[in-house]
Amino acid sequence: MSDVALLVIDVQESFRHRPFWSEADVPLFTDRLQALIDGAVARKIPVLQVFHVADTGPFSVESGHVRTLEPIVIAPNAVFHKRKHSALVDTGLSGWLTQHGIRRLIVSGIRTEQCCETTTRHASDSGWQVDYVTEATLTFAMTHPDGRRFEADDIKVRTELVLVDRFARIATVEQALAGRDLPVAA
Repeated sequence: MSDVALLVIDVQESFRHRPFWSEADVPLFTDRLQALIDGAVARKIPVLQVFHVADTGPFSVESGHVRTLEPIVIAPNAVFHKRKHSALVDTGLSGWLTQHGIRRLIVSGIRTEQCCETTTRHASDSGWQVDYVTEATLTFAMTHPDGRRFEADDIKVRTELVLVDRFARIATVEQALAGRDLPVAA
């Protein structure tokens, strides 16, 4: 088995039921994420799916929305449920990674600046090498308390800025699948 694993974080229908949901970037996101999933499977890289769960609302298992976001097709090697921002907190994921000799993680999912970024920082601080595949992450516009609006692209750029050379290598789908010897995407 590979010493690399692909994390697909919170790519779930629950988000379609949130007030900030926007379809604007979904086609490109799903295209790039599907390419990453398919590439990982072809290279025998384990695909690990993480779902965010809550007691009530669209993230509750009972809602029926804690399922893979359509049109993504995925047959994960393992599935984990989380209640915190980091996929490594109280999920069993950390143990799975250690048990399977994983040294490098490829991070993808929803939301760029929340669970994907938090998991990346946690993984890096825990000793894993991380490729952060921004084009295979999705987020939504946000409004600062002072009224300034930040578009999804602004948030993605900011996330890359704070992660690169500290917590992760920013990589395209192709770079992440090729391995760690390629230059960092700027």
